Amino acid sequence: ELLERVRKGGGENAIQRHTQRNKKLFVRERLRLLLDQQEFLELSPLAGFHMPYGDVPAAGCLTGIGKICGVWCVFLASDATVKGGTIYPIGVKKQLRAQEIALENRLLSVHLVDSGGAFLPLQSELFPDKLHGGRIFYNEAIMSAKGIPQVAVVCGSCVAGGAYVPTMAEECVIIDKIGTLFLAGPPLVKAATGEDVSPEDLGGARLHSQVSGCADHFAASEEEAFECLRRVISSLNWEPLPEGDAEHDSPLYSPEELLGLAPHHYGSTLPVKLILSRVVDGSRFQEFKANYGTTLVTGFGHVEGHLLGIVANNGELSHDAALKGTHFVQLCAQRGIPILFLQNTAPQPAEPTSISQAEAHSNRLKAQASMMAAVACAAVPKITVVIGGSFGSDSYAMCGRSFSPNFLFLWPNARVALVDSRHFPRVPEAGDSDCADESELEQLKAKCFYGAFKPLPCSVLSRLEEESSAFYSSARLWDDGIILPQNTRKV
Repeated sequence: ELLERVRKGGGENAIQRHTQRNKKLFVRERLRLLLDQQEFLELSPLAGFHMPYGDVPAAGCLTGIGKICGVWCVFLASDATVKGGTIYPIGVKKQLRAQEIALENRLLSVHLVDSGGAFLPLQSELFPDKLHGGRIFYNEAIMSAKGIPQVAVVCGSCVAGGAYVPTMAEECVIIDKIGTLFLAGPPLVKAATGEDVSPEDLGGARLHSQVSGCADHFAASEEEAFECLRRVISSLNWEPLPEGDAEHDSPLYSPEELLGLAPHHYGSTLPVKLILSRVVDGSRFQEFKANYGTTLVTGFGHVEGHLLGIVANNGELSHDAALKGTHFVQLCAQRGIPILFLQNTAPQPAEPTSISQAEAHSNRLKAQASMMAAVACAAVPKITVVIGGSFGSDSYAMCGRSFSPNFLFLWPNARVALVDSRHFPRVPEAGDSDCADESELEQLKAKCFYGAFKPLPCSVLSRLEEESSAFYSSARLWDDGIILPQNTRKV
């Protein structure tokens, strides 16, 4: 339901204005004309959805990965139904993430620009800093220096920052009567000089393809523009990646059953191998150290024909489990094997109450630190899927966002937080009809598994619980998107 709302962009009125009055294609229709297949992996589609920027998705852009002329591409496409494609802070973050993926994987970048530039009321949040809007243009220059191609289509009004993107691309197509490029549009020209000028005369397709030379190709229609762009990509001398052996076995058990296996909390006794058997090819899994540190499952398997090392939580990340994880990650790094992390981390145990417990706690932390170092230094592709909880320092050892996995996806049931608020004792607040008496409050304090923390008010815990949901995380681009469990193999 949320994805359907996002696909409606800025709402029915904005879509009508975009398609009927301005005679432009909707952003996903543009992609269907451009891509080899209609299917593509959309990145972080819910980014900005819960942000306080009004009732519309605030990213104003769509990013994803798909194939054009057999070449894997990252695309960054403006959605002009959302505030005219103006760029919000979360939209900047989304575009920078797409460029990071292009740089890491040496993927061709395709820009479909239809943008009013920066959303000025929020300029302090998207202009001045290192990872704000200007970084988009910096990345374009760096990618060009590294020989990674970037191409663009001007498919609407491209103003200010929106104009830099296509002009810094290696080849640019502009669409007649639709595409315009200028630093400031006709209203600002009128305000500054008193001169009346049409968008077409100021920065239209004929001007930029015949006079200024800012655009390299003139197209009479959107359809012609996307066909032209496909021809441009076919002439880049950018070799398609080898497909490898397309033949592979499906799991013995249906991936649809993952809907019923998704853990709701770390306390579940569900063995993670039940999930692995519905993810790996032929349900074949070559386990490593099967009888040691059993709260972490490690081993090798294939997914869609690709050999992977798999590291999956099966309970608390104990001392032995962390040592086992360290050894296995180092093996994968030595052999050049990509690693898939399946995260469902448990919270830290209670503070030690004896010297022996303190020593065990210390040894566990040392083992976890070793695993963190191994994960951080492993120079192989890493993909993390949070299938349950992603809590505390355990999430670092399991290659959480701080440890820069190449991709990180969440199942809808995922929780991302420093601690799991559902297991804190709750203190009723003043005026609460269920307010506990003094003896009940003392019992609550005694139950607190974090000895250093006091029980928290219900309102605080409710907020922490809301902020740990998968949807809160994805709206802020702490991940690359929420995926349905049954689609995990494909993604």
